[in-house]
Amino acid sequence: MFNCIREECGVFGIYSNTPTTVANSVFYGLYALQHRGQESCGIVVNDRGVFSYHKGLGLVNEVFDAESLGKLPQGKIALGHVRYSTTGNITASNTQPIVVRHIKGPMAIAHNGNLINALTLRREYELKGAIFHSTSDTEVISYAITEARLETGSIEKALEKAMGKIRGAYSLVIMSAKKLIAARDPDGFRPLCIGTLPDGGYVVASESCALDSIGADYLRDVKPGEIVVINENGLNSIETNCRKKGTMCVFEYVYFARPDSVINGASVHGARLRAGEFLAKEHPVDADIVIGVPDSGLDAALGFAHASGIPYGVGFIKNRYVGRTFIQPAQGMREDSVKIKLNVIKKVVEGKRVVLVDDSIVRGTTSGRIVALIRNAGAKEVHMRISSPPFISPCYFGTDIDSKDKLIACKMTVPEIAKHIGADTLGYLSAENVVRIAEEADTGFCSGCFTGKYPIEVPDEMPKDKFEQKLIE
Repeated sequence: MFNCIREECGVFGIYSNTPTTVANSVFYGLYALQHRGQESCGIVVNDRGVFSYHKGLGLVNEVFDAESLGKLPQGKIALGHVRYSTTGNITASNTQPIVVRHIKGPMAIAHNGNLINALTLRREYELKGAIFHSTSDTEVISYAITEARLETGSIEKALEKAMGKIRGAYSLVIMSAKKLIAARDPDGFRPLCIGTLPDGGYVVASESCALDSIGADYLRDVKPGEIVVINENGLNSIETNCRKKGTMCVFEYVYFARPDSVINGASVHGARLRAGEFLAKEHPVDADIVIGVPDSGLDAALGFAHASGIPYGVGFIKNRYVGRTFIQPAQGMREDSVKIKLNVIKKVVEGKRVVLVDDSIVRGTTSGRIVALIRNAGAKEVHMRISSPPFISPCYFGTDIDSKDKLIACKMTVPEIAKHIGADTLGYLSAENVVRIAEEADTGFCSGCFTGKYPIEVPDEMPKDKFEQKLIE
């Protein structure tokens, strides 16, 4: 995926029954979740109620080394976070997990998602005297919990009450002096799963691939609205806010998640294969070879080839040592990064009619560059196929799909987009079929960015567009 969509965040928490180097386990878990956030990362370790942490801007292997991990103490509980901002600037103050010192005891919190009422709540807490140190909506969640904690007897009861106040997408991992707590919003927009450790302890993570990285066994997903409390007595569940099946972001299956993850009982790899199969049936074409844009276009390309009978080929070599193109702040820098990051295998495409499969088109500039790479390598025809529908609406729940004026599908027809990016033809997966790619998943789906119809009422303004601006006005 070389378009300009910013990803989610990744959360990871561990409760071991014996004190150990839990920071190392979190490190490996975050490494497995690196695809979900590349701006910053952090680890907090709980050593008998004393919290020690290390956080910073950059990739996991840039922020942590043997020395920094060695300075974190042994313990039984720890949590970690990798971040890509959807609300809040790229600054050290916005790195997570957030650590809170409170009269009721310390708390650390890591969050994946986006609140739709963050600005309203922040103003409410500021009028009560609260002082914010970041521009992240995660800090708003921490205030909601600490405020409720003054009125309740436990942190899980405080979270249960706070969940009635915060609205939007949130998968949370929270650590208190003696507990590890996980929770998902009642709509289940973002993934969160539970694993078991050999010593009887537990792990919670955004994706099952992170469980695999430390040898934990997948147990189940956290239910939409569920609060899971892990302590010395084991695992307990609070389901007061579990009111419906859930509507997970379908783009988790299209792009965000790693293909080796299983989310809500459905294989991400299998979902992408099925997307490609649907795409081949919806937009058939006479061609000589099918190639995918690394990485998330590869599985869909394989599915397209299987369903169409057109041979599958490896058309690109990817430089693994260049960060994702949308990390670059300026469009020109992103375009240069595409040339550095991808190289076409000329012999595979030269003189051939090529089906080029990618997961999405946002602005169209990067897609045009990729089509040009194929044409310059000698392709006779280039037929672009996209394994998701056109983006026509913003996302309010943690994906950086912003205002309509930046979405090419809101400005041009499909044939016009094809001409703009230099493709002979262009075909998108339909909105009807995108929600069928993971039919075995035990969840409904949110596809609001493709349809303009959302599972819950959304604000008139785009919170993550306006949040930062409103805070400095």
